[in-house]
Amino acid sequence: MEASQNILVQGIPDNVSEDVAALFRSRILNAANKFIDETNLNKFSITVTTASKITNFNENDSTKFTENNNQRQNYDLTVEERADKYKAVQPLFDFEQLVITEQVKDDLLLAVDLIQLESKVFDDWGLRQIEPFPRTALNFYGSPGTGKTLSAHAIASKIQRPILAASYAQIESMYHGEGPKNLEAIFLAAERDNALLFIDEADSLLSKRLTNVTQGSEQAINSMRSQLLICLEQFSGVVIFCTNLVENYDKAFETRVRHVRFLMPDFTCRREIWKRHLPNKLPLSCDVSLEILAQVEDVCGRDIKNAVIDGAMRVARKGKQIVELSDLLESIERIKSARINVTESKKLSPQVREQISQQLKSAIA
Repeated sequence: MEASQNILVQGIPDNVSEDVAALFRSRILNAANKFIDETNLNKFSITVTTASKITNFNENDSTKFTENNNQRQNYDLTVEERADKYKAVQPLFDFEQLVITEQVKDDLLLAVDLIQLESKVFDDWGLRQIEPFPRTALNFYGSPGTGKTLSAHAIASKIQRPILAASYAQIESMYHGEGPKNLEAIFLAAERDNALLFIDEADSLLSKRLTNVTQGSEQAINSMRSQLLICLEQFSGVVIFCTNLVENYDKAFETRVRHVRFLMPDFTCRREIWKRHLPNKLPLSCDVSLEILAQVEDVCGRDIKNAVIDGAMRVARKGKQIVELSDLLESIERIKSARINVTESKKLSPQVREQISQQLKSAIA
């Protein structure tokens, strides 16, 4: 049924979970397709609202409708036209700005060497005969805030190329069939600009493909993952994927990329990160010790940066003139505690999981 590609379902509130939203969109699409088959209509619009809100339809609503129609016209763009929307930029960080463990640094330098040796191996030594599309595909994975994005920029700077960064949110589309086109356009734009392609939130694209697909949204997800495999095989360049959830990856992708695990910073790295995040203008008490601060474990660079900002803001709010060691220690522990509480709150009890499971089964039935 080709008609479903021209149907737009939008307006689902952000606080609705994606599972429920996808189920709703699929049911609407199925109903709309049956309606089209019975009426032979090729254009119609349906509004689901309350009677009281209908009377409030005003010029603003009309403007939004026009804007949505303009956005919908983007569906008919060619891949080349879509690629024009993506532009590479100069890297924001260089290799000297990295504060990472020696193991991670060695892995990154090896990746850089492989990139720089491409011409010698594939052109001078003739390996292009057996691999016409040589590429370097890396996968950065690890906890949030451990330097994955910064390292992607650093590698781009090291190999003297611009960087084209994209996230899953930029690739995904509310229109069925448009996500794969956006994906193809991003790879085309990166090759056009001779740029390092950096794809964040890659677990959404590289996770295990769905089987027994019945919903339109699930078909769209599988279609994007298939398109990614094709783009990766034909891409002649450097692509870096980034994820916090590597365990969700599909086996088909694992063998196509070189993995680099980003560890939480050790004592030496933590000391250097603290040092770099304490500006000279910041009024510090004489008791502030980098060694003591670096002893706080299980923190990443982002935690340290946030702790410095949090500590300084609280000191200024209290009307104090100097940031003391206790202010920074309390801030970093506060950030760690909040992070742990958020993680624990996501753990559902067996009773809640069972209740949700029953609700989903009932909804699907």
